[in-house]
Amino acid sequence: MKKTFGFFSFVLSIQLLCAQSKSDSLLVAATLQECIQYAIEHQPAVKRAQLQEQIAGFTVRSHLADWLPQVGGVYTVQHNFQRGTNVISGVATPVGVQNTSVGQFYLDQTIFNRDVLLATRSKSDIYMQASQATAAEKIDITVEVSKAYYDIFTTQQQIKVADENIARLQKSLEDAYYRYQSGITDKTDYKRAQISLNNTKATKQINEAALVAKMENLKNLLGYPVGAPLTIVYDSLQMEREVGFDTLQRPDFSKRIEYQQQLTQKRLEQAYVIYQRNAFLPNVSISAVYNLNYLNNNFDKLYAKNYPNSYVFLNAGIPIFQGGKRRANMKSAKLTVAQIDLDLIDLENLINSQYATALSNYKGNLANYLASKENVQLAQEVYDILNLQYKAGIKTYLEVINAETDLRTSQINYFNALNQVLASKVDAARALGLILY
Repeated sequence: MKKTFGFFSFVLSIQLLCAQSKSDSLLVAATLQECIQYAIEHQPAVKRAQLQEQIAGFTVRSHLADWLPQVGGVYTVQHNFQRGTNVISGVATPVGVQNTSVGQFYLDQTIFNRDVLLATRSKSDIYMQASQATAAEKIDITVEVSKAYYDIFTTQQQIKVADENIARLQKSLEDAYYRYQSGITDKTDYKRAQISLNNTKATKQINEAALVAKMENLKNLLGYPVGAPLTIVYDSLQMEREVGFDTLQRPDFSKRIEYQQQLTQKRLEQAYVIYQRNAFLPNVSISAVYNLNYLNNNFDKLYAKNYPNSYVFLNAGIPIFQGGKRRANMKSAKLTVAQIDLDLIDLENLINSQYATALSNYKGNLANYLASKENVQLAQEVYDILNLQYKAGIKTYLEVINAETDLRTSQINYFNALNQVLASKVDAARALGLILY
């Protein structure tokens, strides 16, 4: 019984640990910053970039290891069915023994090697290149998550507006129907109210279906577990306060991660030019060898006696003529550097164009947002006045329906405009290299 109880306790503890681990990886009520942080920690693309960063580190270590002494050993055993023959003083004489065994220990130390020298000079840039690739992935995912978050906010607000409109239209439909029953108006009024109510319900259903797809898209960007619940929270007033952006800023190319990556690549190519230029230099190394030699015609006595020998030698490989290979490789490397210079110029023009486009979109969306915000207030006032006048018998119900349609449209346009201006602000910040994660 004790063993059984202990076993089930162990299984239960494992399940609780798994459940706790799963719950720790979920968001309860996620703000935008929490979504971004979660994506940076869990997004497969970011994780792949981080793994590539580690791979680059180990690759550099592997190349730098050639500077250190290389120690190894070799063991061989050989049986000769027929011994070799040498002619000594005109007489053919067998040489060697039937059985040989050699144990060799060696130490190689590189003194100069241009491959190792390249690894030493470029290691910091290789580390930086991998780190910049990770940073680029984080910036991309921050931008995508922000836009997806704003899109979901807009859709949720449109559903909320639809709920308010449905409640208002339901009340309006009941009033119109009672007026028809009382003989005050004809049936066209409540029919129009029914049509408007049906259209609003249909719009709500469309937004609810779209919201499901948008939530799944956000989960995909976050690297969120499939089927796990996700709820986002937001502060509408805070989001409205975040609309502002300093439009007087000018692009600083050095802040863009793409520009930094190009500069790093240029430094790596410049190091490669030096590598090709040094192709005439010798590869120099020093080695020490110690051999254990066992020789005997009888295999069972092979290791009875050792005839060791040892030596040290300096090895220098000097290229004399390479058929113009060194010069061709060096010119090719220099042309690659020249290409990167042109890429930098092209990238500067591209960044400037991207910012001009993003700034233009932001200004246009900001103007649309401000107009939409004012239109909501005006449409609400118009609807309230016409609704009161209709109840007083001054205005027709058609005018009330038109005012209600204008109000609903202005509300939807307002949240669409808020989404667009926030998204264009993200694009402008990205063009300036100001995205933080």
